[in-house]
Amino acid sequence: MQKMISYCGIDCAQCATYLATQKDDDVERQKVADMWGKMFGVPFKKEDINCDGCHKTEGRLFGHCANCAVRLCGMEKAVETCGHCKDYSCTKIDELLKILPHPTARKTLEEIAKSR
Repeated sequence: MQKMISYCGIDCAQCATYLATQKDDDVERQKVADMWGKMFGVPFKKEDINCDGCHKTEGRLFGHCANCAVRLCGMEKAVETCGHCKDYSCTKIDELLKILPHPTARKTLEEIAKSR
């Protein structure tokens, strides 16, 4: 799978929610729902586990992603990722990265920012 990096630096090819959606695998969706439920202390159902990537303007988005301040900002500024933004790193992305369960997201954004 070609790399598809979200606004916040997640590589979708490494994201359990994205992978379960693309496989259309309900057993995998349930495993992911259980994992996110334990991690965040909020119950998830397998029906909640759907994502086609946050760069899509139509289609399935996971949880809060439809209203995610980082995603909305990236769309408004027409940047590929936060790492491409002239204002990187800002409070919005810094706050999100504190709670994001994807440890390589910041590293990915840092590499992008350095290369621009």
